[in-house]
Amino acid sequence: MARIEVGASASSLSHLAWRAPSPRETARARHGVLPAFCLLLALWLCSFAAAAVPRIGVMTMAPGEYFWERFGHNAIVVDDPDADTPISYNFGSFDPTEPGFIGRFVRGEMQYALVALPVQQDLETYRQEGRGVNVQWLDLDPAQAQALALALTENAKPENARYRYDYFTDNCSTRVRDAIDTALGGQLRGKLSASSHGNTYRSEATRLVKPATWMWLGFDIGFGPLADRAMSLWEEAFVPRRLADSLREIKRSDGRPLVQSEQEVLPHHLGPEPDESPRAWWPYALAGLAIAAAILAVGRCRPRAVVAVALPFWLLCALLGSLLLFLWGFTAHWSGWRNANALLLNPLCLLLLPGAWRILRGRDAGSLFRAVLAVVAAGAVLALFLHWLPVAPQQNLRWIALLLPVHVALLMAWWPRRRLAAAG
Repeated sequence: MARIEVGASASSLSHLAWRAPSPRETARARHGVLPAFCLLLALWLCSFAAAAVPRIGVMTMAPGEYFWERFGHNAIVVDDPDADTPISYNFGSFDPTEPGFIGRFVRGEMQYALVALPVQQDLETYRQEGRGVNVQWLDLDPAQAQALALALTENAKPENARYRYDYFTDNCSTRVRDAIDTALGGQLRGKLSASSHGNTYRSEATRLVKPATWMWLGFDIGFGPLADRAMSLWEEAFVPRRLADSLREIKRSDGRPLVQSEQEVLPHHLGPEPDESPRAWWPYALAGLAIAAAILAVGRCRPRAVVAVALPFWLLCALLGSLLLFLWGFTAHWSGWRNANALLLNPLCLLLLPGAWRILRGRDAGSLFRAVLAVVAAGAVLALFLHWLPVAPQQNLRWIALLLPVHVALLMAWWPRRRLAAAG
């Protein structure tokens, strides 16, 4: 180190002399100027870093009235002090008008996308719909919060935003869950995978769509045994409210709650999310036995009256059974695979329609008609046997209890008859 020593007047600049500093002077400089400079630099960097750390929240929206809103919704909020407004990262964007949307929907190959938009803009839709919105602010380390914000920014780019949507395993809520788990280094998955409430994909889906009867029927009839496996809390997080409940209970490795605070952003003006309400099978059994008794009683004296009612029933069975086989064999809707309800709503019922038409005209139904009746009834009995098997049981006892007696009664009503009387 050198310093300039000014020992002469301005008129004698040619006489300025250079000399090396003494060791004592060097030590004084090192212990004075440099530490002060480093301290100021560190304070400035710390204040800059603290100001730049974003706040991360999980925004949970209550269910709405339309069928695609029944499960609720959620998004990740990034509140960056350096940004003009907090940003909502919403994984639930889709365009039903894009070419091929209906075909992909039927095949189970829908494309959803992540969109980033100002929080107030995102909230406006839910405010108009009267849906409540809450935010859970997470207690993330600065590095975790910054990494999550950067990852979301990258993911929201048009070339990265789209993903193959699955109702249960890859939807808007599981994407939120996965993003938080990545920021936590896998801690969230480790904690949630070890616990279960015993809920299944069937129980959660039918619970949430219960206000829409047609959706409840479609889900309960259309789901196969793969939808009846008990889920962990990690899997259960496909429902936004379930994810919010789990986040509320999670503690970090040092004992800190993951959720630092909660805030109601919008009040909820619609009905509450349905609670669990198991449906008993015995009312279905009583209904099935009553229908079977009526078939046997009326069928002996008025066979055409019975077949007039049975004909649309067989047509419905054929159509629904064919749909169940289509879901299994030709789509990616895995929750409908291996569905034993295809034995209760048997596509072979289509072969009963010509015989039913002959009965209505007072003619004999024919041997094929009775043979198909026997096969359909045997299929219903097989569905009961499969339900008792411990291997991948399907929770369809309600439909077995309702439809098995009906199929057996229809077989008993016509099997002994070689030729039907024209009366009735």
